[in-house]
Amino acid sequence: MKHSSIISYLVLSMSSILVSACFKKPTPTFEKDIASIIFNNCTKCHNPNGVAPFSLTNYENIKKRAKTIAYVTKNRMMPPWPADPSYTHFVGEKLLTESQIQLLQDWVSAGCPIGDLSKAPQAPVYKYKSSLGKPDLVLEYKDTLFIKGNNLDQFYLMKFPFELQKDTIVSAIEFVPGNTKVVHHVNGHIIQYDKGKKSNIYAGKNIINSESIEASEVYNTLEVANDDGTYPILTQSAVNYLPGVLPTVYPDGLFGFRLHKQGAFLFKDIHYGPSSRDTFDVSRINVFFAKKMPKRVTRELQMGTLGVTDIEPPLVIPPNEIKRFITKAKINKDISILTINPHMHKLGKSFWAFAITNKGDTIPLIKIKKWDFNWQYFYTFKKMVKIPAGSTIMVEGVFDNTIHNKNNPFHPPQEVAERAGSMRASDEMFQFIITLMDYELGDESISLEP
Repeated sequence: MKHSSIISYLVLSMSSILVSACFKKPTPTFEKDIASIIFNNCTKCHNPNGVAPFSLTNYENIKKRAKTIAYVTKNRMMPPWPADPSYTHFVGEKLLTESQIQLLQDWVSAGCPIGDLSKAPQAPVYKYKSSLGKPDLVLEYKDTLFIKGNNLDQFYLMKFPFELQKDTIVSAIEFVPGNTKVVHHVNGHIIQYDKGKKSNIYAGKNIINSESIEASEVYNTLEVANDDGTYPILTQSAVNYLPGVLPTVYPDGLFGFRLHKQGAFLFKDIHYGPSSRDTFDVSRINVFFAKKMPKRVTRELQMGTLGVTDIEPPLVIPPNEIKRFITKAKINKDISILTINPHMHKLGKSFWAFAITNKGDTIPLIKIKKWDFNWQYFYTFKKMVKIPAGSTIMVEGVFDNTIHNKNNPFHPPQEVAERAGSMRASDEMFQFIITLMDYELGDESISLEP
């Protein structure tokens, strides 16, 4: 090789080395890169008062779980967010960017370097057993509920009486499970007693195993009736809980309802999932008072199982089949949608809902490409979604009753159906619950960010 060629080769080699050095990514550290990702996306659940099974509030406990964090974020198992972000967006989306996921991977591969801990962001402090802050009223189980480890679903009815100083406007109600391993879902209503109608709101049983009592005897056993034998007002679906659900909170003054001075929360369904060992639960209700009287009233449209629309064909899934079902509702007047809740059980494979206007336009609502029974949310839109009169809301659910569905409750697969509204995980449901208001001009511009 000629002398000039050697010099050129060396120059090119050095240039390449310098360029590589200049563009080499710096090693991420906990201080500069990781703390903010974890604290902003994980700590709300992973804190000493949160619903998650362990805390992610400092370098030590994050490093201890570092490999797990890298794995579950790379596979998008965490943070859990089933809705397809390319289809619609909602308040409080739990989504990491590709660059954030890669930072976590690189940080773990580098041995979890800490950086200057004194300069790292501080973890938010959650002082209360609540995702919303300090509640104005807390109601807890009066007695510990012991749950038999018999590998069966168990259902209870519960009553939580309360007395306030005066009638009060409520902005949010939060159910906080005491035992997240077994509490599956809760449907809660409010009994509202008028003044002078009930002398002892604490009379009657507070907890009943729903399978040990006839439906006709429930209200008598709980002693729900007024003293004269009439029945009080029932505010339906005031509080709900599903795996992963955080309470819905709207901007102050947009939503709320009056809580009478005397009343009780009535849980007609508290579902405890199968457990192989004896366990217990002490759950609670957090109530948040409103600062402003709401100007408008919300209502619910429940489609599918236990709702006002039929499922086509009837919800029966034969063994070894993947089957599609639809349910649809015609909208007769302009409405504004605030929140939606898709619901299926363990055979659920995908969920898709949208509206078609009478002009043929499509309004996307939600698409869940991979249904996850363990994470079921009430999704609140960033702004209200107008559905014009004459539109049809279409909902499609696909169910997988094959051996390839790892959540299939039966091995080998057997016929699974909707059985008189049964909420057992081994039966099926196909529901779409919509929280809505009558449309008013300008609703599309109203932010629903709390």
